[in-house]
Amino acid sequence: MPSASPNPLLYLSRRQLLAGSASLLACSCTHAPRAPSETEIIARTAAQEWAARPDIVSYEIPGVSAPHYAEACTALAVARLARALNDPSLLDLVRQRWRQASTMPNTLNHVDANLIGIWAMATGEAENMALGISMADAQWESVGEDGLTTQARYWIDDVYMIGALQTEAYRLAGEVRFIDRAALMAERYLARLQQPSGLFHHGPDAPFFWGRGNGWVAAGLGEIIAALPTDHERHAAVLNGFRKMADALAETQRHDGLWGQLIDDPSAWSESSGSAMFAYALLRGANSGVLPEGYRTIADHAWEGLKAKLGPDGRLSDVCVGTGQSQDASYYLERPRVTGDLHGQAPLLWLCAEKLSAGA
Repeated sequence: MPSASPNPLLYLSRRQLLAGSASLLACSCTHAPRAPSETEIIARTAAQEWAARPDIVSYEIPGVSAPHYAEACTALAVARLARALNDPSLLDLVRQRWRQASTMPNTLNHVDANLIGIWAMATGEAENMALGISMADAQWESVGEDGLTTQARYWIDDVYMIGALQTEAYRLAGEVRFIDRAALMAERYLARLQQPSGLFHHGPDAPFFWGRGNGWVAAGLGEIIAALPTDHERHAAVLNGFRKMADALAETQRHDGLWGQLIDDPSAWSESSGSAMFAYALLRGANSGVLPEGYRTIADHAWEGLKAKLGPDGRLSDVCVGTGQSQDASYYLERPRVTGDLHGQAPLLWLCAEKLSAGA
Protein backbone atom coordinates (compact mmCIF):
# COMPACT_ATOMS: atom_id res chain seq x y z
CA MET A 1 0.00 0.00 0.00
CA PRO A 2 1.56 3.37 -0.94
CA SER A 3 2.42 5.74 1.89
CA ALA A 4 0.76 9.14 1.92
CA SER A 5 4.07 10.71 2.99
CA PRO A 6 7.64 10.18 1.76
CA ASN A 7 8.78 9.54 5.33
CA PRO A 8 5.82 8.84 7.63
CA LEU A 9 8.10 8.22 10.65
CA LEU A 10 8.68 11.98 10.82
CA TYR A 11 5.16 12.39 12.16
CA LEU A 12 5.98 10.83 15.54
CA SER A 13 8.66 11.51 18.08
CA ARG A 14 10.42 8.58 19.69
CA ARG A 15 8.55 9.28 22.94
CA GLN A 16 5.19 9.30 21.15
CA LEU A 17 5.95 6.04 19.37
CA LEU A 18 6.97 4.33 22.58
CA ALA A 19 3.94 5.68 24.41
CA GLY A 20 1.61 4.49 21.67
CA SER A 21 3.21 1.07 21.59
CA ALA A 22 3.03 0.76 25.37
CA SER A 23 -0.65 1.63 25.35
CA LEU A 24 -1.47 -0.92 22.67
CA LEU A 25 0.77 -3.61 24.04
CA ALA A 26 -0.13 -3.37 27.73
CA CYS A 27 -1.11 -7.00 27.32
CA SER A 28 1.89 -8.68 28.86
CA CYS A 29 0.64 -8.89 32.42
CA THR A 30 -0.14 -12.34 33.73
CA HIS A 31 -3.21 -13.07 35.78
CA ALA A 32 -4.61 -16.02 37.63
CA PRO A 33 -6.94 -18.12 35.50
CA ARG A 34 -10.54 -16.95 35.53
CA ALA A 35 -13.74 -18.00 33.91
CA PRO A 36 -14.46 -15.83 30.85
CA SER A 37 -17.63 -13.77 30.87
CA GLU A 38 -20.34 -14.26 28.29
CA THR A 39 -19.27 -11.01 26.64
CA GLU A 40 -15.68 -12.20 26.39
CA ILE A 41 -16.71 -15.52 24.86
CA ILE A 42 -18.82 -13.76 22.25
CA ALA A 43 -16.08 -11.24 21.51
CA ARG A 44 -13.34 -13.83 21.13
CA THR A 45 -15.53 -15.97 18.90
CA ALA A 46 -16.35 -13.02 16.64
CA ALA A 47 -12.72 -11.87 16.52
CA GLN A 48 -11.43 -15.31 15.61
CA GLU A 49 -14.12 -15.71 12.97
CA TRP A 50 -13.01 -12.42 11.35
CA ALA A 51 -9.35 -13.38 11.48
CA ALA A 52 -10.06 -16.75 9.83
CA ARG A 53 -11.65 -15.22 6.74
CA PRO A 54 -9.34 -16.01 3.83
CA ASP A 55 -9.68 -12.74 1.95
CA ILE A 56 -9.71 -9.03 2.75
CA VAL A 57 -12.82 -7.36 1.41
CA SER A 58 -11.93 -4.67 -1.13
CA TYR A 59 -13.63 -1.33 -1.67
CA GLU A 60 -14.01 -0.35 -5.30
CA ILE A 61 -15.97 2.62 -6.65
CA PRO A 62 -15.10 4.78 -9.67
CA GLY A 63 -11.73 6.39 -9.03
CA VAL A 64 -11.28 4.78 -5.60
CA SER A 65 -9.61 1.50 -4.64
CA ALA A 66 -8.76 0.37 -1.10
CA PRO A 67 -9.24 -2.36 1.46
CA HIS A 68 -12.81 -2.08 2.74
CA TYR A 69 -13.44 0.40 5.54
CA ALA A 70 -15.52 -2.23 7.41
CA GLU A 71 -12.38 -4.38 7.66
CA ALA A 72 -10.54 -1.45 9.25
CA CYS A 73 -13.40 -0.84 11.67
CA THR A 74 -13.27 -4.49 12.71
CA ALA A 75 -9.50 -4.34 13.15
CA LEU A 76 -9.84 -1.32 15.44
CA ALA A 77 -12.38 -3.23 17.51
CA VAL A 78 -10.15 -6.29 17.87
CA ALA A 79 -7.20 -4.09 18.90
CA ARG A 80 -9.37 -2.52 21.59
CA LEU A 81 -10.48 -5.97 22.66
CA ALA A 82 -6.81 -6.95 23.02
CA ARG A 83 -6.29 -4.02 25.38
CA ALA A 84 -9.45 -4.71 27.36
CA LEU A 85 -8.48 -8.38 27.86
CA ASN A 86 -4.71 -7.86 28.14
CA ASP A 87 -4.28 -10.44 25.39
CA PRO A 88 -1.48 -9.86 22.85
CA SER A 89 -2.66 -12.81 20.75
CA LEU A 90 -5.68 -10.76 19.70
CA LEU A 91 -3.44 -7.91 18.60
CA ASP A 92 -1.49 -10.45 16.57
CA LEU A 93 -4.68 -11.12 14.60
CA VAL A 94 -4.90 -7.42 13.72
CA ARG A 95 -1.27 -7.39 12.60
CA GLN A 96 -1.47 -10.60 10.60
CA ARG A 97 -4.50 -9.42 8.69
CA TRP A 98 -2.93 -5.98 8.18
CA ARG A 99 0.06 -7.57 6.47
CA GLN A 100 -2.35 -8.95 3.91
CA ALA A 101 -4.33 -5.69 3.58
CA SER A 102 -1.21 -3.54 3.27
CA THR A 103 -0.32 -5.18 -0.04
CA MET A 104 -3.60 -4.04 -1.59
CA PRO A 105 -3.76 -0.75 -3.53
CA ASN A 106 -5.10 2.32 -1.76
CA THR A 107 -5.79 5.50 -3.69
CA LEU A 108 -6.07 7.56 -0.46
CA ASN A 109 -8.42 10.02 -2.16
CA HIS A 110 -11.71 9.34 -0.39
CA VAL A 111 -12.99 9.25 3.20
CA ASP A 112 -13.55 5.51 3.00
CA ALA A 113 -10.05 4.87 1.62
CA ASN A 114 -8.24 7.08 4.12
CA LEU A 115 -10.08 5.48 7.05
CA ILE A 116 -7.79 2.47 6.52
CA GLY A 117 -5.31 4.52 8.55
CA ILE A 118 -7.07 3.42 11.74
CA TRP A 119 -6.05 -0.15 10.95
CA ALA A 120 -2.41 0.81 10.49
CA MET A 121 -2.48 2.68 13.80
CA ALA A 122 -4.24 -0.21 15.54
CA THR A 123 -1.32 -2.58 14.89
CA GLY A 124 0.77 -0.79 17.51
CA GLU A 125 3.84 -1.12 15.30
CA ALA A 126 5.90 2.04 14.93
CA GLU A 127 6.13 2.22 11.15
CA ASN A 128 2.46 1.37 10.70
CA MET A 129 1.35 3.85 13.35
CA ALA A 130 3.27 6.57 11.56
CA LEU A 131 1.72 5.50 8.26
CA GLY A 132 -1.75 5.69 9.76
CA ILE A 133 -1.08 9.18 11.07
CA SER A 134 0.17 10.22 7.63
CA MET A 135 -3.14 8.94 6.19
CA ALA A 136 -4.99 11.22 8.62
CA ASP A 137 -2.93 14.18 7.41
CA ALA A 138 -3.43 13.13 3.78
CA GLN A 139 -7.18 13.26 4.38
CA TRP A 140 -6.75 16.99 5.05
CA GLU A 141 -4.27 17.84 2.28
CA SER A 142 -6.92 19.70 0.30
CA VAL A 143 -9.22 22.07 2.19
CA GLY A 144 -12.42 23.65 0.89
CA GLU A 145 -13.95 27.05 1.51
CA ASP A 146 -15.80 25.69 4.54
CA GLY A 147 -12.49 24.85 6.22
CA LEU A 148 -13.08 21.11 5.92
CA THR A 149 -11.20 18.54 3.90
CA THR A 150 -12.47 18.31 0.36
CA GLN A 151 -13.15 14.64 1.13
CA ALA A 152 -16.09 15.86 3.24
CA ARG A 153 -19.29 15.17 1.30
CA TYR A 154 -21.82 16.10 3.98
CA TRP A 155 -22.93 12.49 3.91
CA ILE A 156 -23.83 11.30 7.38
CA ASP A 157 -21.38 8.38 7.41
CA ASP A 158 -18.56 10.92 7.04
CA VAL A 159 -18.99 11.72 10.73
CA TYR A 160 -17.32 8.41 11.49
CA MET A 161 -15.04 8.13 8.45
CA ILE A 162 -13.46 11.52 9.14
CA GLY A 163 -14.04 11.70 12.88
CA ALA A 164 -12.65 8.30 13.85
CA LEU A 165 -9.50 8.66 11.74
CA GLN A 166 -8.65 12.13 13.04
CA THR A 167 -9.50 11.21 16.63
CA GLU A 168 -7.38 8.05 16.58
CA ALA A 169 -4.47 10.09 15.21
CA TYR A 170 -4.98 12.58 18.06
CA ARG A 171 -5.01 9.82 20.67
CA LEU A 172 -1.80 8.36 19.30
CA ALA A 173 0.24 11.42 18.36
CA GLY A 174 -1.24 13.96 20.79
CA GLU A 175 -1.19 16.67 18.11
CA VAL A 176 -4.09 19.11 18.46
CA ARG A 177 -4.55 19.55 14.73
CA PHE A 178 -6.21 16.15 14.58
CA ILE A 179 -8.84 16.75 17.24
CA ASP A 180 -9.37 20.30 15.90
CA ARG A 181 -10.26 18.79 12.51
CA ALA A 182 -12.61 16.21 14.02
CA ALA A 183 -14.38 18.83 16.13
CA LEU A 184 -14.73 21.28 13.24
CA MET A 185 -16.22 18.59 11.04
CA ALA A 186 -18.64 17.50 13.76
CA GLU A 187 -19.79 21.04 14.44
CA ARG A 188 -20.38 21.76 10.75
CA TYR A 189 -22.20 18.48 10.12
CA LEU A 190 -24.39 18.87 13.19
CA ALA A 191 -25.37 22.41 12.23
CA ARG A 192 -26.20 21.41 8.68
CA LEU A 193 -27.62 17.88 8.96
CA GLN A 194 -29.11 17.22 12.39
CA GLN A 195 -32.89 17.36 12.31
CA PRO A 196 -35.09 18.83 15.08
CA SER A 197 -35.75 15.27 16.30
CA GLY A 198 -32.02 14.81 16.96
CA LEU A 199 -31.68 12.24 14.17
CA PHE A 200 -30.26 12.56 10.65
CA HIS A 201 -31.83 12.08 7.25
CA HIS A 202 -29.96 9.66 5.01
CA GLY A 203 -29.45 12.52 2.53
CA PRO A 204 -30.93 15.76 1.24
CA ASP A 205 -33.12 13.82 -1.17
CA ALA A 206 -33.63 10.85 1.15
CA PRO A 207 -35.71 12.16 4.09
CA PHE A 208 -35.57 8.94 6.08
CA PHE A 209 -33.87 8.07 9.34
CA TRP A 210 -31.98 5.02 8.09
CA GLY A 211 -30.61 2.98 10.98
CA ARG A 212 -27.00 2.31 9.98
CA GLY A 213 -26.53 5.78 8.53
CA ASN A 214 -27.49 7.25 11.88
CA GLY A 215 -25.29 4.60 13.51
CA TRP A 216 -22.22 6.02 11.80
CA VAL A 217 -23.11 9.44 13.17
CA ALA A 218 -23.65 8.18 16.71
CA ALA A 219 -20.42 6.18 16.72
CA GLY A 220 -18.43 9.03 15.19
CA LEU A 221 -19.72 11.57 17.68
CA GLY A 222 -19.07 9.11 20.51
CA GLU A 223 -15.44 8.74 19.40
CA ILE A 224 -14.90 12.48 19.10
CA ILE A 225 -16.56 13.63 22.32
CA ALA A 226 -14.75 11.00 24.37
CA ALA A 227 -11.42 12.51 23.27
CA LEU A 228 -12.33 16.20 22.88
CA PRO A 229 -10.89 18.35 25.71
CA THR A 230 -13.66 19.97 27.75
CA ASP A 231 -12.10 23.41 27.26
CA HIS A 232 -12.08 23.08 23.48
CA GLU A 233 -14.00 25.87 21.74
CA ARG A 234 -16.25 23.34 19.97
CA HIS A 235 -16.84 21.02 22.90
CA ALA A 236 -20.25 22.45 23.80
CA ALA A 237 -21.58 22.25 20.24
CA VAL A 238 -20.42 18.66 19.73
CA LEU A 239 -21.64 17.54 23.15
CA ASN A 240 -25.04 19.14 22.68
CA GLY A 241 -25.47 17.46 19.30
CA PHE A 242 -24.44 14.09 20.72
CA ARG A 243 -26.80 14.40 23.67
CA LYS A 244 -29.66 15.47 21.43
CA MET A 245 -29.12 12.37 19.31
CA ALA A 246 -28.81 10.16 22.40
CA ASP A 247 -32.15 11.46 23.66
CA ALA A 248 -33.77 10.61 20.32
CA LEU A 249 -32.32 7.10 20.43
CA ALA A 250 -33.62 6.57 23.95
CA GLU A 251 -37.09 7.51 22.76
CA THR A 252 -37.04 5.20 19.73
CA GLN A 253 -35.54 2.04 21.23
CA ARG A 254 -37.86 -0.92 20.74
CA HIS A 255 -39.08 -3.51 23.22
CA ASP A 256 -36.54 -5.98 21.83
CA GLY A 257 -33.77 -3.51 22.70
CA LEU A 258 -32.97 -2.72 19.06
CA TRP A 259 -33.82 0.00 16.57
CA GLY A 260 -35.63 -0.22 13.25
CA GLN A 261 -34.19 -0.24 9.76
CA LEU A 262 -36.01 3.08 9.59
CA ILE A 263 -35.72 4.31 13.15
CA ASP A 264 -39.09 6.04 13.44
CA ASP A 265 -41.14 3.53 11.42
CA PRO A 266 -42.90 0.92 13.60
CA SER A 267 -43.36 -1.35 10.58
CA ALA A 268 -39.62 -1.55 9.89
CA TRP A 269 -37.70 -4.66 10.90
CA SER A 270 -35.15 -4.50 13.72
CA GLU A 271 -31.74 -4.01 12.13
CA SER A 272 -28.59 -5.24 13.86
CA SER A 273 -25.69 -3.13 12.60
CA GLY A 274 -27.23 0.24 13.39
CA SER A 275 -28.44 -1.09 16.74
CA ALA A 276 -24.91 -2.22 17.65
CA MET A 277 -23.56 1.18 16.67
CA PHE A 278 -26.13 2.95 18.84
CA ALA A 279 -25.46 0.69 21.81
CA TYR A 280 -21.73 1.25 21.45
CA ALA A 281 -22.07 5.03 21.20
CA LEU A 282 -24.37 5.27 24.21
CA LEU A 283 -22.19 3.02 26.34
CA ARG A 284 -19.06 4.92 25.32
CA GLY A 285 -20.82 8.15 26.24
CA ALA A 286 -21.76 6.76 29.65
CA ASN A 287 -18.27 5.32 30.22
CA SER A 288 -16.62 8.64 29.32
CA GLY A 289 -18.99 10.59 31.57
CA VAL A 290 -20.65 12.71 28.87
CA LEU A 291 -23.98 10.86 29.07
CA PRO A 292 -25.94 10.04 32.24
CA GLU A 293 -25.67 6.56 33.73
CA GLY A 294 -29.17 5.73 32.51
CA TYR A 295 -27.79 5.30 29.01
CA ARG A 296 -25.82 2.31 30.25
CA THR A 297 -29.15 0.58 30.87
CA ILE A 298 -30.28 1.41 27.34
CA ALA A 299 -27.05 -0.07 25.96
CA ASP A 300 -27.49 -3.18 28.11
CA HIS A 301 -31.03 -3.64 26.76
CA ALA A 302 -29.65 -3.39 23.22
CA TRP A 303 -26.98 -5.96 24.07
CA GLU A 304 -29.67 -8.45 25.06
CA GLY A 305 -31.44 -7.82 21.74
CA LEU A 306 -28.22 -8.28 19.79
CA LYS A 307 -27.42 -11.56 21.52
CA ALA A 308 -30.70 -12.91 20.15
CA LYS A 309 -29.34 -12.20 16.65
CA LEU A 310 -26.02 -13.99 17.20
CA GLY A 311 -25.12 -17.40 15.86
CA PRO A 312 -22.72 -19.79 17.65
CA ASP A 313 -19.97 -18.68 15.25
CA GLY A 314 -20.24 -15.07 16.47
CA ARG A 315 -21.88 -13.86 13.27
CA LEU A 316 -24.62 -11.28 13.64
CA SER A 317 -27.80 -11.72 11.59
CA ASP A 318 -30.33 -9.19 10.25
CA VAL A 319 -27.66 -6.81 8.97
CA CYS A 320 -28.79 -4.53 6.16
CA VAL A 321 -26.75 -4.79 2.97
CA GLY A 322 -25.04 -1.71 1.55
CA THR A 323 -27.70 0.88 0.88
CA GLY A 324 -27.75 3.98 -1.30
CA GLN A 325 -30.10 6.90 -0.85
CA SER A 326 -33.70 6.79 -2.02
CA GLN A 327 -36.85 8.91 -1.93
CA ASP A 328 -38.94 5.77 -1.45
CA ALA A 329 -39.42 4.35 2.06
CA SER A 330 -40.16 0.89 0.66
CA TYR A 331 -36.65 0.78 -0.78
CA TYR A 332 -35.26 0.77 2.77
CA LEU A 333 -37.89 -1.56 4.19
CA GLU A 334 -37.26 -4.16 1.49
CA ARG A 335 -33.46 -4.19 1.59
CA PRO A 336 -31.96 -7.68 1.92
CA ARG A 337 -30.72 -8.86 5.30
CA VAL A 338 -27.46 -10.77 5.64
CA THR A 339 -25.50 -12.56 8.35
CA GLY A 340 -21.87 -11.97 9.26
CA ASP A 341 -21.37 -8.81 7.21
CA LEU A 342 -18.55 -6.72 8.69
CA HIS A 343 -20.85 -3.70 8.88
CA GLY A 344 -22.40 -5.64 11.75
CA GLN A 345 -19.36 -7.50 13.09
CA ALA A 346 -17.34 -4.31 13.59
CA PRO A 347 -19.81 -2.49 15.88
CA LEU A 348 -20.60 -5.75 17.68
CA LEU A 349 -16.91 -5.95 18.58
CA TRP A 350 -16.72 -2.21 19.42
CA LEU A 351 -19.52 -2.82 21.89
CA CYS A 352 -17.90 -5.92 23.36
CA ALA A 353 -14.59 -4.11 23.84
CA GLU A 354 -16.32 -1.15 25.46
CA LYS A 355 -18.25 -3.44 27.81
CA LEU A 356 -15.12 -5.35 28.76
CA SER A 357 -13.10 -2.18 29.30
CA ALA A 358 -15.66 -1.24 31.93
CA GLY A 359 -15.47 -4.67 33.54
CA ALA A 360 -18.71 -6.04 32.11
